[in-house]
Amino acid sequence: MFTMDDLGQALRERRKLLGLSQLEVAKRNNISRITINRLENGRLPELGIRKIMMLCLSLGLELTLKEASPRPTLNDLIREQESNYA
Repeated sequence: MFTMDDLGQALRERRKLLGLSQLEVAKRNNISRITINRLENGRLPELGIRKIMMLCLSLGLELTLKEASPRPTLNDLIREQESNYA
């Protein structure tokens, strides 16, 4: 399952790859730099789908849907293992 943390990481990596600052991305999308920072650092629990889509578009990314796999992903297994040790 893809989480907000995963999304934030992906957006941060793409932003850095493009050589953009958080402020530049924030201005392009009419949202605060603090929101970008919180999203990228896993501290933003929710962000509307329209804002997410605009962020992706401004970074040359797109969201896609696919049928869910009945088997857990590697990230799912890692999270499960980490929660067992917490």
